[in-house]
Amino acid sequence: MSESLSEPANRILRVASAAFAVFLAVFVAGAVTTPVSEFAVSLGLVGAETTGLQVLRTLLQFAGFLVAVAGYLAITDQWELVGVSRPTPRDAGLVVVGGAVLFAFQYGALFVLGEIGLTTGQNQAVVPDGDPVTYYLVMVAVSLLVVGPVEEALFRGVVQGGLRRAFGAVPSILLASLAFGLIHLPSVSGTPGQQWAYVAVVVVLGAVLGYLYERTGNVIVPGLAHGVYNAVIYVVLLVQSL
Repeated sequence: MSESLSEPANRILRVASAAFAVFLAVFVAGAVTTPVSEFAVSLGLVGAETTGLQVLRTLLQFAGFLVAVAGYLAITDQWELVGVSRPTPRDAGLVVVGGAVLFAFQYGALFVLGEIGLTTGQNQAVVPDGDPVTYYLVMVAVSLLVVGPVEEALFRGVVQGGLRRAFGAVPSILLASLAFGLIHLPSVSGTPGQQWAYVAVVVVLGAVLGYLYERTGNVIVPGLAHGVYNAVIYVVLLVQSL
């Protein structure tokens, strides 16, 4: 793609290409989610402001992300960016450890921020529109099967994998993690300080996931670790809602 370019030009191209991939994902997701969900409501398939609509919108959003990832890889002919292979027992162990580290870091960060009088904003994905029990139960499965794998295919596979071709491991992990954090900003409620505190936590979580991809070259590992982490969050929220 850029073997004949100078190193500075190659780096600029890779950053621009990664940014394009993220914007493409956001654009496709938006183009799919709103019209299809509104059509489903108009047909009476789901009710407005219900758990069904909220879950449908989530599925449509990530379907859009997945279409964008496939489209980007096809356009650029870089299918190898998203490394996929059957997980080994070692990979399974990394999934469990990675999920635990993500969960521990989040709650550790929240504790430390609380001790100095700071809080993070709230991601609207954890706020149910309807019955919380049903929503949290469904989102456990959606997190494991959809959200974690698709987001990791985009941010660790496409973004980090592409940047890795022009930067070292650490810069590519950090840049991809920054993009990962920033894409969550519009969905976070709270004051600007709370929103940016949330983004900062997500950036670090992304760096852990980036390390898992760098370590294994298999996007399934960070995808499952991400899914496990999200699922545990929803299980905690489910228990609290009972």
